[in-house]
Amino acid sequence: MSASVALLFGVHAHQPAGNFPHVLEEAHARCYRPFLETCYRYPQFRFALHFSGPLLDYLSQQHAGDMALLARMVERGQVELFGAGDAEPVLAAIPHRDRLGQIARLSQKLQAQFARTPQGAWLTERVWEATVVPALVDCGIRYVTVDDYHFLASGKSAAELDGYFTTEEDGRRLDLFPISEALRYRVPFALAKESVAYLESLARETESAAAIYFDDIEKFGIWPETYEWVYEKGWLRQFIERVLASQKIVTQTFGEYRNRVRTRGIIYLPTTSYIEMNEWTLPAPAAHAYADLVEREKRSGSYDASKAFVRGGIWKNFVARYPEANWMHKRMLALSERLARVPAAERTQEMQTLLYAAQANDAYWHGLFGGLYLPHLRRSVYASLLQLERALDQMDPRPRSQCIDLDLDGIDELFLRNAELQAVVKLDGSAAILELDAYALSQNFGDTLRRHAEHYHRRVLGGAGAAHQGSGIASAHDRLDLKHDISAADMETDSTARSSFRDAWVGADGSVRPLADYGLRQVDGSSAAFVVERSGATLQKDIGVCGSCISIGYGFAGAFDAAGISGFESTVDLAMPSCDGPGAHYLYRDAVAGGLGQPLDLEGMTELALVDNFMGGSLTLRSNLPIGLRARPCYTVSQSEGGFEKIMQSVTLTLAWPLDAVHAKIDLSLEIRKHSA
Repeated sequence: MSASVALLFGVHAHQPAGNFPHVLEEAHARCYRPFLETCYRYPQFRFALHFSGPLLDYLSQQHAGDMALLARMVERGQVELFGAGDAEPVLAAIPHRDRLGQIARLSQKLQAQFARTPQGAWLTERVWEATVVPALVDCGIRYVTVDDYHFLASGKSAAELDGYFTTEEDGRRLDLFPISEALRYRVPFALAKESVAYLESLARETESAAAIYFDDIEKFGIWPETYEWVYEKGWLRQFIERVLASQKIVTQTFGEYRNRVRTRGIIYLPTTSYIEMNEWTLPAPAAHAYADLVEREKRSGSYDASKAFVRGGIWKNFVARYPEANWMHKRMLALSERLARVPAAERTQEMQTLLYAAQANDAYWHGLFGGLYLPHLRRSVYASLLQLERALDQMDPRPRSQCIDLDLDGIDELFLRNAELQAVVKLDGSAAILELDAYALSQNFGDTLRRHAEHYHRRVLGGAGAAHQGSGIASAHDRLDLKHDISAADMETDSTARSSFRDAWVGADGSVRPLADYGLRQVDGSSAAFVVERSGATLQKDIGVCGSCISIGYGFAGAFDAAGISGFESTVDLAMPSCDGPGAHYLYRDAVAGGLGQPLDLEGMTELALVDNFMGGSLTLRSNLPIGLRARPCYTVSQSEGGFEKIMQSVTLTLAWPLDAVHAKIDLSLEIRKHSA
């Protein structure tokens, strides 16, 4: 018998929910279409393909010809379609009932469109938890792909990972294919001939040897330099032709291989994801320590032997690490539970779709890709949540106020609501609004992101990386490109959330002392009163929801100036969909006063509108007393596949009054209005 290796080649295609139409079109033109067209010319090149549900829907509607091409490839046995959760959720992060529904929905789509029910499944971000096995198996899935790192962490050697293994959970059996890290880093970045030579080196005198690749299709045209490399310079064509010409490589689908070759035996994998996630999911100090440890192991020559046991965090750490992700996640879980209580006969397909859309993974985490840092991705999640919440409220209205610890941080949140608006106040002593919802606009104006410390910030400060060495092109993992000029000041961090109506005393020396000792005095319907008492003086803060307005009132009694206080200020952070784009502006005294990405300073202001044409609405801030206003955009620094970038997260309005002007009462209102079409 001559030496041979079965190439099990798979690609995963996905675009985040809420992504811009022009991004989808560019991805289609630079990746999805040329990849399918190239592979179509080689019927003997077998491979697996996974499209996330929303992307499949988009391509079916907008590019039916490409999907017809794919259908012919499926029919002739060239392509094996993989399933998954429809909206691309991390299955481990959603309830079991939703895992079943998400997997079944995508399988049904594939059956309806391609007459194929998948037996293999893609795990979003290759996140493995044994708890997902029952849902996968109960939906007809028989095998999944996970990183070889998972197997190494279980004690397997690299030499053993040229086949598949079997696990079980709660009486269900599932087969597991280990994706080769070595192939992930070669394809498509190394020269085609070098990648094929590596595959040939894996050939064995046995029919069971397999080389397993399954990775993002976006590496074939969307990542930096890859379109020119993969298509214009012909990498994909050269790779396929060299594979088919090889006497040692046989292309097979995963299903064909599994039907022919028996399992390598039982295995139980630890909870983990791909190796890069180990670092990304850790807070900056821990990520520094982890990265430094890895680097020391590499310098010592020990890393190949130790990397399976040098482990960082798990995917769910993102939810614990970022309070904004945790809040969004717990909002989603609460609505999932609410929807599950609705009788099946009253539960609509649209409601289920909204919930599933809110479970899309992209906005909940951050690594190489923008993820949580991209406002339009978070906005898409909140839009789905608010539309679902509004529909559920129409069926079963909630009380006008509710006090719960939704995010499980040990501090209650107070929900104040009516049919139009909802304000969520954090009962941590700040009496600040962390979520501000306008149901008609499907917009959470509290959907801001504080400036977090990130491990990669030290790379930015360290300057440009070394030039790529050797043949081929650099992976996005190895690049250090700056999309914007970034300074150390741009990477300052916030100690608290960027909520709204965060209050502070201003000292005679100009110092700012945040108020963090508000106590909840009473709740009356959709209004609440908070009180601060100090040295015989009292400050009462009233928050209420009425019609389309949020009202904030401050009542002062006593001599606060005796404590060295000369003024009072409140800071409001608002998430505006247009951010610093051309679609939004300040309107002051019936004239445009600048864009939301520009600084604005006003004295004696009593009314200011923030108009957002992209959103199709506006917010109007009014005060009974003249305000000194300072408006600034808030930017964060994050990494993406295209380089490090600054992203506007919110408009920060600082409202200030001298103390002698507020000895009686401040009345503020924030009116939220949807513009007519």
